[in-house]
Amino acid sequence: MKDNYKLYGYRWVVLAVFMFINVTIQTLWIAYAPITGPAAKFYGVTDLQIGLLSMSFMIAFIPLSIPVSWVIDTYGFRLAVSIGAVMMGIFGLLRGLAGMNYTLVLWSTFGIAAAQPFLLNAWTTVPAKWFAIEERATAVGLVTLASLVGTALGMVLTPILTETISIPTVQLIYGGAAAFSAVLFVIFTRETPPTPPCPPGEEARALMLAGLKHALTVKSFWLYLFISFIGLGIFNGITTWVENIIRPRGFTPTDAGTLGALMLVGGVLGAVVLPPFSDKQHKRKPYLMLGIVLAIPGLIGVTYATSAWLLFVSAFWMGFFLISVSPIGMQYAAEVTRPTPEGTSNGLIQLFGQAAVVFVYIMEALKSADGSFTPALLLAIGLLVISALLITQMKETPR
Repeated sequence: MKDNYKLYGYRWVVLAVFMFINVTIQTLWIAYAPITGPAAKFYGVTDLQIGLLSMSFMIAFIPLSIPVSWVIDTYGFRLAVSIGAVMMGIFGLLRGLAGMNYTLVLWSTFGIAAAQPFLLNAWTTVPAKWFAIEERATAVGLVTLASLVGTALGMVLTPILTETISIPTVQLIYGGAAAFSAVLFVIFTRETPPTPPCPPGEEARALMLAGLKHALTVKSFWLYLFISFIGLGIFNGITTWVENIIRPRGFTPTDAGTLGALMLVGGVLGAVVLPPFSDKQHKRKPYLMLGIVLAIPGLIGVTYATSAWLLFVSAFWMGFFLISVSPIGMQYAAEVTRPTPEGTSNGLIQLFGQAAVVFVYIMEALKSADGSFTPALLLAIGLLVISALLITQMKETPR
């Protein structure tokens, strides 16, 4: 304890239950992507309509992000995230109970999607309330890790479970897990520790509207918003169309699940390994550059690999570097836009990232006559090169 501030061990309990709800909502998000073909047959719809179940999360996020950030910054993350967690649990269960009715599945999915901003926009707020400034990128990295674990579980488990269990039953299992995680969050989370986790001034934040205006005057923040748009667009595009991307090269839905899982396992490791180095040195730009530049060889491999080992190694490599950019970038944005509230800067980043749903549509539109996604993936490689150039124009955050 120093003066009137102190770090409490309970911060890890708050972070753990917050991580758990992020695991379950990501599983609900991605659960149809690795079984696009079988799910389309089961519901009697097209591949694009199954893709819409994933894209609905990005579509719902766009109008809800700013209002949800206002709720987080005005009423606190505990109330806001609890609302989202309870919605996730209810609509997750309803989707499992919808049976073979695609329309009910779609509306239930939009209900889950409406809950997502309440969780995602608090990624930097929870660490800011409970953790010292030198731990915050690491804490955001752990939340990112939880999100990736949830996506990986959905990618790997769904194709395996649907071999022996019906698709609605699998969704009901996922919905039950989501409801359980929501209950734990409501019971165990607290808004703030008894005393601040940092010296006076490090936790001070402007009111949301003033903070929003300030954030939008910071050039480096705008540059990072574009980079976030590109990075999340590529990530969401590949995870949404993962089976379709590798199908023309003779790979199976199980291969698609493995590819997605390895990309996410790489991302989990990247989100754990790199942010602590960034925290220790209190440097953000070099690590953002490292992640973007080294993701490019992995994306090239995912685009062209015809052997399973090269495809899987490329996916792991790309995930490790591309996904590790996210927690470092979120903390960078929180620092470079001070005194804008973390919920506001985080919300804008998530908004731009989810607006990258247009990239998911573009990938489908650029698909060649034989079903190949190579033109879209080449575009993604070019956009990563542009992102690296933009990082050179960003300012490092003050120590």
